[in-house]
This record gives sequence, structure tokens and C-alpha cells, in this order.
Amino acid sequence: MPAYWINTFTAVRDEGKLAAYVELAGPAMLAGGGRFLARGAPAAVLEGGEVPRISLIEFPDVDAAVAAYHSPAYQRALEALGDGATREIRVVDGVG
Repeated sequence: MPAYWINTFTAVRDEGKLAAYVELAGPAMLAGGGRFLARGAPAAVLEGGEVPRISLIEFPDVDAAVAAYHSPAYQRALEALGDGATREIRVVDGVG
């Protein structure tokens, strides 16, 4: 069953670090079997506060999503981001 990685940036403090992260994180997600379904600033906020950026990535399953997070390539992306942003990441199962 597919799984979905939801990456919500709650604050961006350093655009340069964010750019370095994006350059490394995208290829890391693709290498881990991910497929970007959506990314960028929210088109509309219906409930809750503003957030600067969200990514929605489909993976074959939860294990693949978790493995992508722990991959050396994604860990390099996290190092590049450092304290440049705060985020919340969730992985949810798709519905059958």
C-alpha cells in the first residue's frame, strides 16, 4: 500500500540553507522511491496558521519512506538545512 510523506515547514529562517536542502533533498527522495505529488507554498489556507512550504511525496510503502529519511543522501540534505528551518514530517498510509 502506498504511503505519503507530508513535510510541513513551520518556519524558514535562512533561505540559503533552505535552497541547499531542496537541491539535495529532492534527488534523495527520488532515489528512495519517492514521487513528488505537491510542493511549495499552500495555495489556500482553510484552517490553521500560515506555513511557508509543504511537500507531499508518495512512496511505495511506509518502510520506503522511513528508509528514505534515514538514507545517507537525505541526511546530507538535513545537514545542509541545519537550523535554517523548523518542520514537521509525518508519514501516513494510503487508503486501499
